[in-house]
Order: sequence, then C-alpha cells, then structure tokens
Amino acid sequence: MVLSRFWLAIFVSSIAFVLFSLFVGNSYTIDNVLNGKKDDPILISEKYLEQVPKFVMDSIKNAPQQTMIINRDSLNADTTYVYKAKTVKIYSGVQKSDGLLPTCKNSLLDLIIPLIAYLAFFCGLMELLIISGASGKLAKVLSPVFVKVFPSIPKNHPSISYMTLNFAANFLGLDSAATPFGLKAMESLQEINPDKDKASDAQIMFMCLHASGLTLIATSIIGYRAAAGASNPADVMLPCIITSFIGTIAAFLIVGVKQKINFKSASLVAVLMALIAGIIGMLMYVNQLDLIGKNYFTTNLSALILIGIIAFTLIFSFLHEKKFSEAKTTVFDAFVVGANNGVKTGVTIFPYVMGMLVAISLFRNSGLFEIISEWIAFFFSNMGVNKQITDALPVAMLRPFSSAGSRGFLIDSMNTFGADSLTARLSSIFQCSAESTFYVIAVYFGSVNIKNTRYALGTMLLVDLICVITAIFVATWFF
Repeated sequence: MVLSRFWLAIFVSSIAFVLFSLFVGNSYTIDNVLNGKKDDPILISEKYLEQVPKFVMDSIKNAPQQTMIINRDSLNADTTYVYKAKTVKIYSGVQKSDGLLPTCKNSLLDLIIPLIAYLAFFCGLMELLIISGASGKLAKVLSPVFVKVFPSIPKNHPSISYMTLNFAANFLGLDSAATPFGLKAMESLQEINPDKDKASDAQIMFMCLHASGLTLIATSIIGYRAAAGASNPADVMLPCIITSFIGTIAAFLIVGVKQKINFKSASLVAVLMALIAGIIGMLMYVNQLDLIGKNYFTTNLSALILIGIIAFTLIFSFLHEKKFSEAKTTVFDAFVVGANNGVKTGVTIFPYVMGMLVAISLFRNSGLFEIISEWIAFFFSNMGVNKQITDALPVAMLRPFSSAGSRGFLIDSMNTFGADSLTARLSSIFQCSAESTFYVIAVYFGSVNIKNTRYALGTMLLVDLICVITAIFVATWFF
C-alpha cells in the first residue's frame, strides 16, 4: 500500500509540475519528457531569424550548416542555435535521463534482457545445488544462526542457503549473481508465507538486510575512480565498508526491534563478532599492500570467488550424479530446467521494474527532483555544512531511485571537482553504501506478487538516510 501510494505521488506530482512549467512559460515543450533521450539537448525556445541577436544571425547565415554554438563553458552545456525552415531553434542544457517512452523500451532492452540472462544461468546452477543436496547441507550448517534472525523460517529450510549466497554475492560486489540468488530466496520464503499478498517478517528482514548493501569489494567504484585519474582509486574502500556495515547493523536492529528478535542470543553475537573480525582482518591485509597490490586484489578476489562457486556447483553435482538419476534427470537437463525457471521469473518482474523506472524518469525530467535537491542543498549550506558535502548530496538523493542516475552524478562530480576531492570521494561512498531501494522493492516483491510490503519501504529509506549521515561523518574523518 505504501509503495503504491508513493508511486502514485511521484507520477501525479511530476505530471502536475510538467504542466505547470509549460503553462507559466518555464518550459517551451514537454516532448522531451515523453520522447527525449539521456544527454540530448533540450529545446528551450524557438524564434524567427530576425529576433535573435544580430551577431548570432550573422554567424548563422555564414555557418556552413546554418548552426551556431555559443556560451561554450566547461561547467555548463552549450547553447545551440539551429536555423531550419525559417525559424531558429534554441537548445540549452542536456536531458538528465531518458523520457517516458524510451524508458519503457530501455527497461526491457538494457535491464530485463540482461537480467533474464543472469537469472537463467544462476537459476540453472541453483537447480543443481538443490538436486545435488549442496543447498540442504549449507542450510543445515547455518540454521542455528538463521533461526535467530529469521525465527519464522523452519530449521534447515532451503531459503537459508539462497539468502546466504545472496549476502555473500553482495558482500563481494557480485551484482550479477546477487539478484538471482535473492530472487530465489524470495520465492522460497513465499512458499512458507501464510498471506501470499502481504510481505512476511522473514521477507522484510531479508529485503532490509539485502538493501543495506554491505560490500567488501567496491569493484565498480574503484573502476570509476581509476578512470577519472584518482591518485589512489581504492582509498574509499574502507569508508565504504564502514558505512555499509553500519547501515546493515541499523537495518538488523530496526527490523529486529519491530519483530521482537532476541539480540542476546549467543550464536547471534558470535557470528556478528566473527563477521567484524573477518572484515578487520581483510582490511589489515589490504592496507599493507601497495597501490598495484590493492588494485590486483580487488580486481581478482570477487571474480575468483564467483568462479569458485560455479566450479564447486558443477563438481559437487558430478560427484553426486546418482541423485540426479534418482530424480529422473541429468545434470545438464536439471540446469536447463532451472534456467527456464529463471527466464520465467525475469518475465514476471518486467512490469514491476518498468512501472517504477518510468515514474522515476518522469520525476527527474520534470525538473522537480532538481528543485528539491537544490532546496535541500541550500538548507544544509545555510546550516554551515561544507559546500563540498552539499555538492555530493544529489548522488545520495538519487541513489534510492536509480543506480544509473546516481552513477551519472558520481562521474560528473569526479569530472567537475576532481576524483580526489571530498565531493567525489563522498559521492563514491554514497554510491556503494546503499541500494536502489525502489528498484529492489519492485524486483524482489514483484517476483512473488507481493502487494502489501508493510513497513519494508519505510525501513529501507530510513536505513538509506542512516547511510548518508554515516558517509558524511566517515568521509570528513578520513579525508
């Protein structure tokens, strides 16, 4: 219900603002909101040739293609005058994201089709884990801990192994593997959900822990910083880990209090201490490496672990091939069945993803998002907050809505202020320490047709806010 109302609020407010801007003259056309593409110039006015400044008119007449670009500025988009059919079209600025109709198309081509491919492969592997008995063994080992965090899940339930793989993939920055494992976990949790239309306690806890984004190897962030010429691309790794870890603990405590979980459990405390010790040990090892060693380590660790998971699944399945015979199938046929289920899951979640992304596109292109972000930045600047921090806030604000959009702001901040500036580093921490909340909710709850997400959305947004505040303190402390 909350998600539905929020989605409607985004749509209605964005449409109202678009129409208001058109009628008061702040916008010349709204075609870009419907049909425009990201980074396309925006048409702001149209005049007769005689109405433009004389030097522009003379330059257009002398230009080979009757086009003139003025106001060249390294910080702002060029203003372009195009003379055609007796009128001069004036363009200024660029579109922040694809329009409504291109977003519909691109959500299928750029998101769903690649996601279906990942789902097909990893769901195929998970089918092998199920039939071979590997998932059952993993669930049995982890049950003592998981039953404390997820008391409504039966002991040794298969969802335990899927959630473990999802958390591990997120922890290592393996986004392509994390989503299939997570969707399989949601499907498994849905099987024991007494109310199929309403999110269960276990599903909410899983979603909030997943969305908190605990990450050890921020591979993509390091790559962006290296491409932008950062002196030490991996120097944000420790702040990212600290911020995302605090976000994960906050998510666990908030949901745990709501669900009345026993925090005094010895096994729960032991696992938490082991996790903290593991993170500290990894950081101590990485910090003693030189720059090349850090880059080599962060580049290869995640890939090696993913290859290890694939190799283990195939070898374990081969060694337990008898179980496949008992199930009247083969290893390859079981993989194909699992892959086919992954494709079906991808098709199921497409409408949810498309609906959410279209709303976000409209919100950004309407100009409403920029006005809100500017007012927030103005508010914080008047409170005496460092301008380098307020310049990074657009990344934090857009991150819950769109990973691609916030990534664009991140890259822009590195290009504008420098990769080693506080703004760029803080933007990097914002980008890696949280999830795209609305996208995640649409994908995960949509995959099992959950209509009532209860308090999941509110908790996830609160955790996002905690991560933002933590990131600011951590970044100013480190840099």
